[in-house]
Amino acid sequence: MDQGDTEIRAEAADRPPASTGRRGAVVAALMLAMALAALDSTIVSTAVPQIVGDLGGFSVFSWLFSGYLLAVTVTLPVYGKLSDTFGRKPVLIAGAVLFLLGSLLCAVAWNMGALIAFRIVQGLGGGALQGTVQTLAADLYPLKDRPKIQAKLSTVWAVSAVAGPGVGGVLAAYADWRWIFLVNLPIGAVALWLIVRHLHEPQRKLTERPRIDWAGALAVFACGGVLLTALVQGGVAWPWLSAPSTALFAAGLALVGVVVLVERRAAEPIIPGWVWRRRTIAAVNLALGALGLLMVAPSVFLPTYAQSVLGLAPVAAGFVLSVWTLSWPVSAALSQHVYRRIGFRNTAMLGIGTAALILLAFPFLPYPGQAWQPALLMLFLGGALGLFQLPLIVGVQSTVGWAERGTTTASVLFCRQTGQTIGASVFGAVANGVLASRLGGTGDLDSVTRGLDSGAVPEATRRAVADAVHAVYLGAFCAAVLAFLVLLFLAPRRFPVLKD
Repeated sequence: MDQGDTEIRAEAADRPPASTGRRGAVVAALMLAMALAALDSTIVSTAVPQIVGDLGGFSVFSWLFSGYLLAVTVTLPVYGKLSDTFGRKPVLIAGAVLFLLGSLLCAVAWNMGALIAFRIVQGLGGGALQGTVQTLAADLYPLKDRPKIQAKLSTVWAVSAVAGPGVGGVLAAYADWRWIFLVNLPIGAVALWLIVRHLHEPQRKLTERPRIDWAGALAVFACGGVLLTALVQGGVAWPWLSAPSTALFAAGLALVGVVVLVERRAAEPIIPGWVWRRRTIAAVNLALGALGLLMVAPSVFLPTYAQSVLGLAPVAAGFVLSVWTLSWPVSAALSQHVYRRIGFRNTAMLGIGTAALILLAFPFLPYPGQAWQPALLMLFLGGALGLFQLPLIVGVQSTVGWAERGTTTASVLFCRQTGQTIGASVFGAVANGVLASRLGGTGDLDSVTRGLDSGAVPEATRRAVADAVHAVYLGAFCAAVLAFLVLLFLAPRRFPVLKD
């Protein structure tokens, strides 16, 4: 019996307490709930001109995305612990209700400040949707069947990435931007009805009253909010070495100490120490944090490259990026045939090793090149990352029982989200630094993006953008190498999945 077979046959018999009369109805509800979170950023981004034109506040509109991202990220660990304590169903229902309330409030916002505040309310619900849906996917299916549900959820993200900008553009152009939030209400209502009706969790026998670590939750929320704000706004709202940036980072580091102190004393900590003491979970957290970091290169910088260097229209530039959403879910669905033979760790290493070579190939594309060249690389990259991410998520969820699965899943998603935030800040600084050096110290990537509508991009600027994006892809290559090394030296050769 080889390593992969040993892992699969050693799956835990910790049968998920969630049972359903109609599992298909619950899966449909999970896909709808995930669609709410997946569509959010892509559908809103295309309506920004209409929103700013109606409400004003151009100088702070980026907080429509930053505020939502911060709320989602910092609440993931809290919702993960709550779902382990009280069950998935109440947390998922509460998150969906909060997300829909935020959507309704966004639709009636009277100025940009109110809209940003209501987007944060949406994000508070979005954190519950993302973490709890992924956890329930593991609860509902045994290990051998989990790739099916994970592939379906990956498909939801893929369809949302492709359809979101188009739907948002149509609603903003032919209806009103407020409809991009109102469309969430019927989708969420159907998801809620299916969850309430068809998802049933047996009563848990508690020997004592659950103790909720509210102090830890508040400390985690404050620490994450301060540090992520420093990363999101550094180099954008203020210079990196300015007083606001220094103050935020100093406060964030002090709050890290507070979190450690509070969590060590808590009976049921929000972020328990075993999340980092267990080799498998720690390795997956770090590897998926690196994944979040490298994903920034294509998702943020490739559209600008396609428009300014290749001269493509925005729709065509979006297609160059979106092709990876076609190969990612297909590769994820097929990954089970690989990790059954060679194991979770080796499959993930194969995927991230291939992704590293693809990212390294990007700077060697001919200048200015043809659109099919980066599109082909993105198609291959999606396939490689599908082979990397899904085995790690399925594998790490199978190493813990029901009572720890929510916390484990939330820690993985938290690290990936944090990686994306760090990547956006670091790679943004790298791109702007290269661009400024090539253009004699003037200009940044944002000014290039704003200038795309004014006509042809000067040749010097095109070459500078190409060099800047190439530097970002080299940084993404380093992140992929980091993930590979983490799996090689930190992750166990065989994941200790629980016995069936």
